[in-house]
Parts: sequence; C-alpha cells; structure tokens
Amino acid sequence: MRDVNRVMKREIKKGSTPLQFEQLNFGDYSYNEISSHEKLVQVLSYLLRIGEYKSFAGKTIGNNVYMDIKWKKVVFKRTRLAYERNDIFATIKRLAKKYKLDFAGKLYLETVRCYFTISEEELKKCRYNYKRKDTYAFVLSNKYIMALYTHCLLARKAAAFENIELNSLSEEGISMVKLENVREVLFQALLLDDIKYKESKMYAELCIIYVLY
Repeated sequence: MRDVNRVMKREIKKGSTPLQFEQLNFGDYSYNEISSHEKLVQVLSYLLRIGEYKSFAGKTIGNNVYMDIKWKKVVFKRTRLAYERNDIFATIKRLAKKYKLDFAGKLYLETVRCYFTISEEELKKCRYNYKRKDTYAFVLSNKYIMALYTHCLLARKAAAFENIELNSLSEEGISMVKLENVREVLFQALLLDDIKYKESKMYAELCIIYVLY
C-alpha cells in the first residue's frame, strides 16, 4: 500500500482530485441471491451497462473498474466503449459455464459501500452547475482510479479477518463476509459512475459475484 499511496500523491500533484478511501460498509442490502441463468445475465448487464441497461452508460462510464480475463489471468480495467463491455460480458458468461453453476443457493451478488472523503476546500473546487443543478465533478487519472480500487479491494479482503459489526446480516451473509463458503469469484466491479451521497458522505458500490461451495 505504500507504493499505491505514493502513486496517488504523484497523481494529485499532476491534478487528480484528492479523493481518499475511508472505509467500507456492509448492510441488509449487501447480499442478493442470483437464482437463475436469466438473473445472472440481468445482473451482469446492469453492472456492465449493456443490453437493457445501456442507457445507464453515461459520460462517466469510463470511471468504472471491471474484472476481465486475459490469457487465463484475472485483470482489472476501465472501459469506455460498449463493445469492450460486451466482450467482458461474453468472457464472464464463458467463465460461468466453466464453473458449472448450481443456482440452488450457490450464487450471490455482494454489494458493499466504499466511502470516500475529501476536504471542504477541495470539494468547493469540484462544484459546478449542470442543467441548472449544483453537482460535483472529480478529475481522476487512470492511475488514481486504479489506486482507489486497490484500496477498496484490499479493505474488502481485510474485512474477512476483522471483527466488524454485522448485526444486520444473516448467518449466511456473515459467512460470506468472512469468505468461509466462497469457492470462486465470478465477477467484480467498482461502480464509480454512480457515486451516491448519504449523511454528507459519498460512496461508490463495490459489487462481487461469488460462487459458493
């Protein structure tokens, strides 16, 4: 993480907005069963902003980080073009076929909220008016976005070994937080094109599809 943080500092000096990862949270929204092949296609289409969800692919779609498979290795990347996301969709469908999925309670979508912070002074610099509404725009380089993703991913892995409050989750949900029953990760995405605000904090959703034993 020292190397990642050094990269972030260099990118801030070059002009990236100093958005900082703070924490991730689980809640009663975190786990949803994917009970059929059709539901899996729907979930992947939503995450990739393709098919019936292609209208979700706005100008900020390029900020999202997606899992892909290249030369039998997992890679994470950003995409701007629809055909690139369709290629990822096809790759993950082939991977799902390889895993011979059992949809009887063996496939789940995990959604965790990754919270970010920024100083009030820096936030003021990001404010602008779009269609007569006040909003914010963050200038983030590719290296900076990938560094934020690394923070989110490592925090998710660390959550499996930390004593965090999980009162709102079922026993099965708690088991998945701790990665106790996870066989494979089918897909991952950090949705930075849809940053939300809650109680004066901003967050993006880290979505992971797990194949269970």
